[in-house]
Amino acid sequence: MSHLEHAPLGKNSENPNQYSPDLLFPISRDENRAKLGIQSQSLPFFGVDIWNAYELSWLNAKGKPQLAIATFMVPANSPNIIESKSWKLYLNSLNNHRFHSNDELIDTLRKDLSKAAGATVTVQLHSPESQSAGGMKELPGKLLDRLDLEINPSQKPTSDLLSSDPSLGLVEETLVTHLLRSNCPVTGQPDWASVQINYVGPTINEEGLLRYLLAFREHQEFHEHCVEKIFIDIKNKCRPNKLSVYARYTRRGGIDINPFRADYNAEWPDNKRHSRQ
Repeated sequence: MSHLEHAPLGKNSENPNQYSPDLLFPISRDENRAKLGIQSQSLPFFGVDIWNAYELSWLNAKGKPQLAIATFMVPANSPNIIESKSWKLYLNSLNNHRFHSNDELIDTLRKDLSKAAGATVTVQLHSPESQSAGGMKELPGKLLDRLDLEINPSQKPTSDLLSSDPSLGLVEETLVTHLLRSNCPVTGQPDWASVQINYVGPTINEEGLLRYLLAFREHQEFHEHCVEKIFIDIKNKCRPNKLSVYARYTRRGGIDINPFRADYNAEWPDNKRHSRQ
C-alpha cells in the first residue's frame, strides 16, 4: 500500500503543542490513477477537492484564542493528496501559535498545504456567523434512492453494472444518491457521502447506476479516489458527451472532504453543507 504504513492514520498520535508543518503527509495520486488507466500528464477531467475544517484555532498577537471555519481548495491536477489525519494534526499544531493577522495565518496555511500537495491550495476563512447565514442545501437532482431494488451485499463496484441506451436519444440530467458508503483503506472505518452526477449523453440506466454506487459499501479507498473511479467507470461504460461527479462526504475529525471532477466547463460546485455534514 505505497508508503501509507508511515502515515499517522490508524495510529495513536499525541496532540502537537507547537506549529509543525512537517506533520502533513502527502500521498501521490499516481498509484490509484494508474489502476484506472489515468495518466497524470493527460487527465481526462479537471476538478478540485474542497476541504472544510471546522476546528481551526490559533492565537492572535496578544495570545487570545481565535477561531474560524476554513475552506481549502486542492486542485485535482496536484500530484498529491494529503492524508486527512495528518492534516488534522497539522491544524491542531496551530492552536498555540501566534499570528499577527488573519492574512499571516492564511499565507502560512497556503504555503504549507501547497508544498505538501505540490500545487497551489486556495485558503478561505469564515466566521461561524457567516457560515450560519449561508445555511444548508441538499444536492439538487433526480433522487436514485426512490428505486426499490434487490441488492447483492457482496457485489463489487464494477463497471459491468453500468449501461446506457443510445436509442432513447441524448438527455441532460442530474442524478443524486445519499447512499454512498466507502471505507478508509487504512482503518476500514466507513465514510458516508451524497453523490451528484450530471451528464449529457445517452440515457443512463438508473437501476444499474444505483447498484454500482451501492456496491462501494465495502470498497476501501480514499474519497478522492472513489470519485475518480466513479467518473472513469461512467465515462468508459456509458459514453456521456459531458460528465461531472461531485461527492459531499460527511465530516470526520472536524473535516469534510468534497471531491469534484468534470470533463467540460461545468459550473463550479456549490460548497454548501448538507444536513448530514
